Amino acid sequence: MVFPAAGGEKTLKGLVAELKATNAEFARSKREVFKSSYSNHYRSGLMKLLGVLDFRSSNDQHKPVMDALKLIERHKGSSTTYLPLGETIPLEGVVRKDWMEFALFTPDKGPKRVMRTVYEACVFQALRDRLRCKEIWVVGADKWRNPDDDLPDDFEVRRAEYYEKLNKPREAKVFTAQLQAEMRAELGALDTKLPKLPWVTISGKHRNGAIKFTEPEPQKEPKNLRKLKKAIRKKWGTVALIDILKEAALRTGMLKALAPVGTREAIDEAKLLERLLLIAYAYGTNSGISSVASGEHKHTEEELRYTARRYLTAGGLKDAGVEIANATFAARSEAVWGQGTTTVASDSTHFKAWDRNIFTEWHSRYGGRGVLVYWHIEKGSMAIHSQLLNCTASEVAAAIEGMMRHATTMQAEGNYVDSHGQSEIGFGLTRLLGYDLLPRIKQINKVKLYRPGREDEDTYERLADAMTRPIRWGVIENNYDQLIKYATAIRVGTASTEAILRRFTRTASHPVYQAMLEVGRAQKTIFVARYLRDRDLQREIQEGLNVVEGWNGANDIIFFGKSGELSGNRRDQQELSVLALHLLQTALSGNSEPSTAENSGHYIHVDEPEVAVEAIGDVTGG
Repeated sequence: MVFPAAGGEKTLKGLVAELKATNAEFARSKREVFKSSYSNHYRSGLMKLLGVLDFRSSNDQHKPVMDALKLIERHKGSSTTYLPLGETIPLEGVVRKDWMEFALFTPDKGPKRVMRTVYEACVFQALRDRLRCKEIWVVGADKWRNPDDDLPDDFEVRRAEYYEKLNKPREAKVFTAQLQAEMRAELGALDTKLPKLPWVTISGKHRNGAIKFTEPEPQKEPKNLRKLKKAIRKKWGTVALIDILKEAALRTGMLKALAPVGTREAIDEAKLLERLLLIAYAYGTNSGISSVASGEHKHTEEELRYTARRYLTAGGLKDAGVEIANATFAARSEAVWGQGTTTVASDSTHFKAWDRNIFTEWHSRYGGRGVLVYWHIEKGSMAIHSQLLNCTASEVAAAIEGMMRHATTMQAEGNYVDSHGQSEIGFGLTRLLGYDLLPRIKQINKVKLYRPGREDEDTYERLADAMTRPIRWGVIENNYDQLIKYATAIRVGTASTEAILRRFTRTASHPVYQAMLEVGRAQKTIFVARYLRDRDLQREIQEGLNVVEGWNGANDIIFFGKSGELSGNRRDQQELSVLALHLLQTALSGNSEPSTAENSGHYIHVDEPEVAVEAIGDVTGG
């Protein structure tokens, strides 16, 4: 980069000032557009909603927003430019500073006036922020209900049972003592072994953080893997994806999970099976029912659409996927697949959606409009759970939900995630819920290790440059019962992880949030200390994440219709497409291994575990 010479036409400071001015002007233009859009279009709809919904708050801190809503309600039928002078108009805590110039008008004579439509837009923005953290809630709602309803109402009566289900001690000091002992053990092990670890050094002299870490080198490809794939492809060729789905249906009875909406059914069972397979294929490949109806079979498009309306539901598709997964786990040969695992890898992938309405979202990381799908995949490339998410949803919450809500027989005790699936609050929640969060942390060089106690100030000399303050155990102990209550709410499903995290992360002063953060900092320190010294753990996490990356790669092949873009913004239809894709993937994982990328929908078909054993024998001469 060449910098301007001193005294030139544009100095570096001038460029910075120009950039700031440009950004400020752009932000101002966005507010102008928003103000115009609200006044000319969205206001009428929002006023109708305001008359239907009953907003409440249990916190007086948000009284200005509640008063502002009542003020808007009183004058919603007005067409005046300004709010009346006699009204008490809350501004502090309602109108942001960058909106004040739009909301207030100062005439040549007389007092300042408040622009009615601009003030309304500011109130709705403030309401949106409070709704997201549930400081303001809606009477009779589900997702936006009173946050007190998220917690189990029988906790006081069943406290002992809930503690036992989470495998947590009743005494807070026992819990903190266990956590503190683990911290000391892992930090001590890292401090002792650090001089013998060539891949990690800790020093305050490093430029980009105290920890300097070298990733594990790529492992060599198994000697006969390519020969094995070639032998399988030569002996069995390719099989159409819909035939693989048919095999899975016949072997597992998974289509019984697709129960009809209603009590009467007159369709012949064989015809129904064919239709359901075609519909699942149409949704799962994104090719659509019209395209599938033109194939060589006797089912019309009208018949397929009728059957889809009656049989295809999100719950049914989830249950069908679980049927295949459970059947696969039961039938797996340890000689082929190795010993079963208790860990899964999870990650999100981005699906584009056609831009048709205001509900379309743009994802900054993936750089496009659409939705996210979050997968939980075990070592043998079998999905145990999938979720359709908004682009703004928390991947930490999605990772926890998948571990808690999967309905398969797998006993999942550990979760590999990437950097976006972990956080300090995530470590805290997973510790309380009783499973290991095993992330690949992108900027591990900047991670800080917390001290177990003040008495450990000079204990870990080799780690000193990466260490920070002690954990505040008193904060955890004072809120321990509430921590268990929130963890129980997630475990039993009275509240979603997303709802709890949304409430906490937007109200950082919440005492339970502070306590959960301290638990998370302690657990993250334990994990990082173990991760840095254990090369096998590093490879294990990398291998797990490679499995889910391979799953996402197969999605591009299977979901080929319409260039892989979801063709609508209806949430229910998007979910059906994603769950049908999940179904195809599980059928494929239970029966076969994907070939090289072809959009034909054909895959190598390994019918039984014994087939793979036979192929191995052919290749190795065994």
